[in-house]
Amino acid sequence: MAIEGGILAAVGRDSEILPLATRGTEIVNLGGRSVTPGLIDAHVHFERLAATLIRTDLSGVASLQEALQRVSQDAAGKGPDEWVHGYGWASDGWPDSTAPTAADLDRVAPHCPVLLDHQIFLHEAWVNSRALEIAGITAGTPDPPGGKIQRDEQGHPTGILFEEAVTLVSKQIPPLSTPRLAEAMNKAQALCWQKGLVGLHDLDGAASFRALQWLHQRGKLGLRVVKNLPVDLLDQAITLGLQTGLGDDWLRIGSVKIFADGALGTRSALLYAPYGDDPGNLGIAVTEKALMLEQAQRASQNGLSLAIHAIGDRAVHRVLDVLEAVREEEARRGISPDHLRHRIEHLQICPAADQGRLAPVGVIASMNPVHVPYDADVVDRILGERGRFTHAYRDVLEAGAVVVFSSDAPFAPIDPWQGILAAVLRQPPAPPFDRAWYPEQSLSLAEAIHGFTMAAAIASGQEQRQGSIRMGKLADLTLFDRDIFALRPEALPEVAVAGTVIHGEFKVRDFD
Repeated sequence: MAIEGGILAAVGRDSEILPLATRGTEIVNLGGRSVTPGLIDAHVHFERLAATLIRTDLSGVASLQEALQRVSQDAAGKGPDEWVHGYGWASDGWPDSTAPTAADLDRVAPHCPVLLDHQIFLHEAWVNSRALEIAGITAGTPDPPGGKIQRDEQGHPTGILFEEAVTLVSKQIPPLSTPRLAEAMNKAQALCWQKGLVGLHDLDGAASFRALQWLHQRGKLGLRVVKNLPVDLLDQAITLGLQTGLGDDWLRIGSVKIFADGALGTRSALLYAPYGDDPGNLGIAVTEKALMLEQAQRASQNGLSLAIHAIGDRAVHRVLDVLEAVREEEARRGISPDHLRHRIEHLQICPAADQGRLAPVGVIASMNPVHVPYDADVVDRILGERGRFTHAYRDVLEAGAVVVFSSDAPFAPIDPWQGILAAVLRQPPAPPFDRAWYPEQSLSLAEAIHGFTMAAAIASGQEQRQGSIRMGKLADLTLFDRDIFALRPEALPEVAVAGTVIHGEFKVRDFD
């Protein structure tokens, strides 16, 4: 291929391309390495990912005591209004299976507020008593709509918050300044380059948008970013006239994000049948169906596509009902499904009947294969036989839907190759690789890569500019250290990224 001005000027055989070289041309021989279109992560919380690089990191801690030690170190010297904001804890694997509490944090940080986001789940947090005090959460505080305050037998908050209850505390934390957040994003995009990523679809809010613009205005934005907007900014977006597709190749407006339900791990995904380990629980409807329809119609009527979070089977069904109604209204206005490309984010539990509705409604399935190795045991335990409809990539793809892949970082590693491996192998994250989880749902390597390339471009309406190696498209490429298509499946975990090219420039190059 020949690259000029950040564009693929020509693609063909050596005999066709090499004669195009001039005296100033750099010629790069990959020496047997493979190249794909640049990988794109279609669901990232980029502000949160960036913040993890400057926050208290509890990922990988092996015990409650180790977690408290890290919090203690970061709390030292802080004042009564200076926050310890951390992430990455997961108590399931700790030797003491007792759930952590505010009292535990109070032992090491009684004087300053602490909020610690869970390792995986977007809306579960562990807070101390000072944080509860600042947020005004007491035994008499009712659960907020779409959220839950965990309580002890006497009704007092334990320090664990779910879904919208987390917001009661998190909104008390002073935001990072735009330059400070942009500095953290600079570090985060370098991490993305190392993983072979050329772009991402961001799902965070206004602060993220401001920082991305700050970087773009200064020529420092080095990823292709589609900026999705949370539904609580819908009124502002409509007032400003923002529409899906507004922007350029570096930063553009995407969809409006709505939450239909919660997550499986927190037992807040909305289900038809109860959780196997919590018989009275059907999950949480974060946004009721009538309100969701109203929000979705307003977004569509104002030129904004939709990205609706739905994990449980009941939530997925409700969202499809909403999007069917939106499509009917769009048809009356003469708007084609290709104009506004609506998505369901996660689509984790999708029974066969609803799989067949995706393509006719023109709904893109935005799914997270990197979660498979971590979800398998949990799903088996809490869903039983219903697990066969979870992460059902093969079924959804064969039902005719566009399947786009992502990580949901920082709630899973921002590593597209790990996502590709999970979609192909469906195995645990570490040896022994003794079984595949519902192997009939496995994809081929080419299909999995498509989910991180062309499917991502289709989802954002950019298939004419990115997603494949074709003349006239952006010169965004991901290089691997060997011929990935010649490998046996069991050898795929040994593959490493050898280079990342964005706009014809090497951001990462691990070979001469």
